[in-house]
Formats: sequence, structure tokens, C-alpha cells
Amino acid sequence: MTDAPLEQTDILIIGAGPVGMTLHLALAAGGQGSLLIDRRTPADHQDDPRALALSHGARQLLEQINSWPTRAATPIESIHIAQQGGFGRTLIEPADYALPALGYVVRYRDLASELAARLSDDAVLPECEVLAITPGDQHITLTLCQAGVERRIQTRLLVHAEGTPGDTPEVKVSDYDQHAVVCEVTPLAPLQAGETNGSRRPAHHYRAWERFTADGPLALLPLGDQYAIVFTLPPAKADAIMALADAAFISALQTQFGQRLRFANPGKRSRFPLALRLRQTLTKGREVWIGNAAQTLHPVSGQGFNLGIRDAWQLAEFLLKNGVDRSCLDNYAASRYLDRHGSAFFTDQIVRTFSNDFAPLKLARGLGLLALDLCPPARHFVAKRMIWGARAWP
Repeated sequence: MTDAPLEQTDILIIGAGPVGMTLHLALAAGGQGSLLIDRRTPADHQDDPRALALSHGARQLLEQINSWPTRAATPIESIHIAQQGGFGRTLIEPADYALPALGYVVRYRDLASELAARLSDDAVLPECEVLAITPGDQHITLTLCQAGVERRIQTRLLVHAEGTPGDTPEVKVSDYDQHAVVCEVTPLAPLQAGETNGSRRPAHHYRAWERFTADGPLALLPLGDQYAIVFTLPPAKADAIMALADAAFISALQTQFGQRLRFANPGKRSRFPLALRLRQTLTKGREVWIGNAAQTLHPVSGQGFNLGIRDAWQLAEFLLKNGVDRSCLDNYAASRYLDRHGSAFFTDQIVRTFSNDFAPLKLARGLGLLALDLCPPARHFVAKRMIWGARAWP
């Protein structure tokens, strides 16, 4: 059997999800070509149940490649942070940072569609299974199977932009023993002063909630007229929540959140195991890892996807400035250290500090939330890093 013809491309990106497409479009904007391959078809993105919390910093980057999903994005106009059954709370509002919104909530499928609409017809090879990766000094050769046909592609740089870091010595893993149950629910609220049925704002009033409980964080993210729920629970409790009828699920949600809002009409539920998986080395020869392939974070504070967008953007900047040269990859990896490890530490410490019901720690948490609320410089320090990541340093 003869080998398939050898095709050539400067940069090959495994994964045509939002992070991979962002890298491709950022490179194209600077005149550098690349090729995306994906094991899925574009239609598969439409089945993804996730809602993404995008920071204002992510919006700024996506707007530069004309890929901001204006109509599909719901603004977050305030964030209320509190703990279940304890005192202390912090309220973050965009006016403190001269921003129209602190962030935005977008369905994964809507962002993927917006980015895909900017791609050329030949930008993606769908339904590709990677059979082999053969490293070389000047090139890497990939052997693929696409629709039953073997293909070989030689590239000067291979970017891994899909999947999660595997169980290898290069990957640091912290299992939280938690699962995220996600779905959408309808918030119920009476008319506010001056509102009519035709003019009223959505019942959530564009406020996001982060409620810390002994089981884990509970996040409510405004999405259209709905709330996207991220319900963090130990695996056994997640099993039970997934098995509940809709009315019982709403009752459990109400118990976990409290009575500040009422909920109805839960949508389809999905669940995901949660762990911190952090790849210690981002590069190897002519290979580089970005996005979820480089790190997966706990969803608390919505940092993971925004970090992946920043990975893609900074890699594009390095490649456009230095060319497709393996010597620049170590500099790229070094430049991402503070953002990656800082975001991982931030989310990890939040989860470990708040996911318990230890009374002295609960008191300390309440005092900390109160201090953030009463001390604007401290609150701004936290908020700016949530909005812009390492770009907000120092």
C-alpha cells in the first residue's frame, strides 16, 4: 500500500472550536495562513449545551477579528457574590471600570457560529481522526483519516486546541470531587417601578449571582430572558439532581440559592466532572498547546474559556511578529506563565476556601466578602483580573 500524497501547510491547528478558530482568524488578519482540522462537523457545535461567560477583555479581542456575537450576547451588568447561610456579600458593577458591562453570556453554539461565518470555505477539514503524529526537526507530519480516506499533512507548527490535558507526568491534576450540572431556567419577578409588560427588562435584570455553598459554587448567568445555571455538587448529589423531575429540581435549586429569586421551566440538564488540569510544559519541539488542551479550570468565576482566548491571541501575536519559528515558542510559553498559573491559583483557592461549612472559615469568608465590598481598591484588584486576566497587571 502506497502512502497518501504529502500535503503542506505552515500551521496546522487541531480543533475547530472557538479557541482554534480565534487563533486561525487572528493569524489570517495578520496575513499568516493556517489550516484547521476537527473530529466533528460544524453542525456538531449546535448540540453543545454550554453557556460561556465571556469577559469584557474577551469581547475586545474578538471584536478585532469581527467575530463578536452582538445579538447573541447578554450583558452582565452586576455580579452579586455571597455565601449560603452566612453574612457578607460583594457587589461588582461596571460603572466602577467605565465599561458597558462586566462581561457577557453567550451560548457556545452561537459563538462558534459567529466565528465559523468568518472562515473561508477551505479553512477546516472536518471529521478528521488523527492516526499518527511524527515529529521532525523542520516539520511535523500528521497522518489523518477523513471520511475513510487517509491523508498526510506536513506542517512547520502543530497547535493542539481541543481536548483536555491527558494523564501524563507533564500534567498537574487536582480532582475537586465535584460535578457541574448545567441547564437553563426562567427567573420569575414582578414588574419593577415604572415598567410595563412591553418595556420591562428581563426578570434577572442582567445580574449574575455567585452563591457559595458547602457543596460547591452555584452560578446564575443571565442569558436572554433565562438564567444559565452552573450547579456544582458532589458526584452522588449530582446523580440525584439529574434524576429529579422538573418540579423537584426547581425546589432543590431554590433551596440551594435561597428566596431572593424564584425559578421555573428548567431546560435539559447536562453534567460534567470538574478538575484542575494544568499542563506544565506548553511546547515540545514544533508542537504547542492552547485553551482547554493546555489547561482546564473549575468554572467558578468563568475564567477558563477567557484564558483560552488569551492563549490564542498571544500565540498569534508571537507568530506574526517572529514568523513560524520554533525558537519563539519558549518565549510564548514563558509569556503565558503568569496568566495561566495566576488564573489556576485564583480559581483553585476560591473552590477550596468556599466549598465547605467549617464555621471559623465561614466567618472569615464573610469578613472577606464584606471587606471587598467596603474597600474599593481590593474589589477593583479582583474585578480587573477577572475582566482582563494578566493584562491587568500590575
